[in-house]
Amino acid sequence: MRLLRIAFAASILLAGVLAQGAVRADERIKVVASFTILADFVRNVGGDRVDVVALVGPNADAHVYTPSPADAKTIAAAKLVVVNGLGFEGWLPRLVKSSGGTARIVVATDGIVPLKEPPGGHHSVDPHAWQSVPNAKVYVENIRRALAEVDPASADSYRANAARYVVQLDALDRDVRAMVAQIPEARRKVISTHGAFGYFAAAYGVAFVAPQGVSTDTEPSARDLASIIAQIRKEKIPAVFLENISDPRLIRRVAAETSAKIGGTLYSDSLTDEKGEAPTYIDMVRHNIKTLQDALDK
Repeated sequence: MRLLRIAFAASILLAGVLAQGAVRADERIKVVASFTILADFVRNVGGDRVDVVALVGPNADAHVYTPSPADAKTIAAAKLVVVNGLGFEGWLPRLVKSSGGTARIVVATDGIVPLKEPPGGHHSVDPHAWQSVPNAKVYVENIRRALAEVDPASADSYRANAARYVVQLDALDRDVRAMVAQIPEARRKVISTHGAFGYFAAAYGVAFVAPQGVSTDTEPSARDLASIIAQIRKEKIPAVFLENISDPRLIRRVAAETSAKIGGTLYSDSLTDEKGEAPTYIDMVRHNIKTLQDALDK
């Protein structure tokens, strides 16, 4: 009889624990991120206290994304919406307005001094600030503050998570600098599909040239293409790189006309799914620098 009472009490305790777990899941802060890289930052800061959704999914191009009615419903149900800003998500303000939601909007690039788009482009600034790891730490801090404001009871948890993640980002930054240092300075020149790596270039000293500007919403002109082909030949740029969000035909054409080798695929504006090469921001940066090093350090 005593054993039955113990078993019954244990079952009640287990049921209570499970019930508490279900409540915690229901009480997670609903966060919408405009694209996968921001969603990864939110997961690292928010941990199990957030339920985050990326509007623009893996390997998709946020520059030319077309929102769906389901996206408006997702935003309407959110408590926090995290955006990049700097003109990256031109489609987003109208979507937020049409959703009728009351979510707090946080611009993750607040405090970052934007780079200007090179002459000849169609946009005033370069929005790809996450390509510099020091800038990624600014994203993380902005997200931490926003989460603490909408969920002050969990502020200590967000602070601890962010601090742990920043340690990882600092290690990543050191590794990137060490790997770039191994590439001969004369060979630190590459061609990518669009101008997504300006912040990487400024932070780490690798020159990037691209047929398309800082957005993929416009096609390069024949004149732009001819100019880049001439530059590759003149400067003997050793490699061109595909991007996961872009049509590979443009870069393959440039490679064919210049005899530059295709150095691999870089991840610029989007992560992969969990089975891909770059399911997290840190994975993305490590993949990109390894790909660059393998192609240029020869």
